[in-house]
Amino acid sequence: MFRVALWACAIGMLVAGPGCKRDNATRIAVIPKGTTHEFWKSVEEGAKKAGKDLGVEIIWKGPLKEDEKNQQIGVVEQFVSEGVSGICLAPLDDTALLAPVQAAAAKKIPVVIYDSALNGEVGKDFVSYVATNNKLGGEMAGKELARILGDNKKVVLLRYKEGSASTMEREAGFMEVMKKTPGVSVIEQNRYAGATMGEAQTASMNMIDKLREAGGIFCPNESSTNGMLLALRQNGLAGKVKFVGFDASQPLLEGLRAGEIDALVAQDPSGMGYKAVETMVKHLRGEKVPAAIDTGCKLITR
Repeated sequence: MFRVALWACAIGMLVAGPGCKRDNATRIAVIPKGTTHEFWKSVEEGAKKAGKDLGVEIIWKGPLKEDEKNQQIGVVEQFVSEGVSGICLAPLDDTALLAPVQAAAAKKIPVVIYDSALNGEVGKDFVSYVATNNKLGGEMAGKELARILGDNKKVVLLRYKEGSASTMEREAGFMEVMKKTPGVSVIEQNRYAGATMGEAQTASMNMIDKLREAGGIFCPNESSTNGMLLALRQNGLAGKVKFVGFDASQPLLEGLRAGEIDALVAQDPSGMGYKAVETMVKHLRGEKVPAAIDTGCKLITR
């Protein structure tokens, strides 16, 4: 019996290290901005695939809507309290989420920021930033809209939400192109869509006179593009005004095929979720990881 026990312990040490005990499973919390958009469902799919491929446990949890900043802060704090191995976070607000991320770092829980930037210091507050080059995406949208505009060069920008770094960068990239394009006049740029498709539709309806006047429209994310599309349909404007949006959910692709949307800037949400987890696992295993990883974007037209 004693020899058998010693043999078993020796085998266990080879597999799990000293003490004849296996290490606790690596548990990585992946926190999205919200859980309703198709974009986040694709991120979840990619994150869980990475977890399966790399042999780690993925815990997916986030607020329902993308305006529940305090709830997201609470989720981060919960995972810090539970002592997870690492956190992958898409911050709803580039400033408000810094303190909980710093609290995680103080507890030696590394954080990978993905999708949307955080006003912190990479290498100190968080490990890496994994995301679309959002400014480039906005520039791509702006160049395409400028290319397809007809004689009517009046443009409307429906912004997404204050504090959302990813969409603010897209809007900034778009506006830079508009300012450089001869003859273009941005007749509306200070309206915000809000966190949901319904809010975006309402915001679009509230500026319907500007939309009737416009020759081109840009929206910087899935819900704002969807809400704008519904408002254009409701007012008989779909397909009559040049429209460039962001993200490639099924309803938006259907709008593209139908000629109601002229172009979409598509991200790689599944790849983003995968790379965020992969980056965290590499860090936990002692590998050096890049400070920033561009997950890419492409312009989709009919």
